[in-house]
Amino acid sequence: MSIFKSMFIFPFLLIAQLHLFTHSEAAIFDIRNNCPYTVWAASVPVGGGQQLNAGQTWTINVPAGTKQARIWARTGCNFDGSGQGRCQTGDCNGLLQCQSFGVPPNSLAEYALNQFSNLDFFDISLVDGFNVPMEFSPTSNGCTRGIRCTADINGQCPNELRAPGGCNNPCTVFKTDQYCCNSGNCGPTEFSRFFKDRCPDAYSYPKDDQTSTFTCPGGTNYRVVFAHK
Repeated sequence: MSIFKSMFIFPFLLIAQLHLFTHSEAAIFDIRNNCPYTVWAASVPVGGGQQLNAGQTWTINVPAGTKQARIWARTGCNFDGSGQGRCQTGDCNGLLQCQSFGVPPNSLAEYALNQFSNLDFFDISLVDGFNVPMEFSPTSNGCTRGIRCTADINGQCPNELRAPGGCNNPCTVFKTDQYCCNSGNCGPTEFSRFFKDRCPDAYSYPKDDQTSTFTCPGGTNYRVVFAHK
């Protein structure tokens, strides 16, 4: 969950932030599938879900102040006409229109808009594992620092972490404080280094903050690309 566990809202700023949110415009997120296969994009708490064939784009408007948000790709999905079904990776309670977070393994684009000092915070997280390569980039407001995780993690995944359609984070597999720690002497492990070596921009374990959280001014628009390499 990365950025959301490390941010603090100071009480004396609350009124000012609420005033700011009411005068801020929605951010535009363009979600594009550049993979040679179909994915079923998911976005919560705003957006729900959308099938994206190769080359297709889905645009969503995200209200100012949205936080604890994530976008991901689901793979191996089969939905009926009512939007009920199942996905091999990233499934969200069998719904095309996601209302909850997905089931690991799934690569995550996470963000929180108009937070402390009116900054957007964004990251790519592998704390829930990896299924589809992705890029996450600002597209406006003079913010140019994009991030990516496009390595062949599925193909190189350690045997202990392999899963159908993806590569699990060790926390999902072992469920111990060594891999799932959120406080105290929380540090990298041999498995988290596997992810970090291949995707230096991405969160590899829950307290991997310093090199994995990025910011842009509030009001920035973004692009998330599922980018097969």
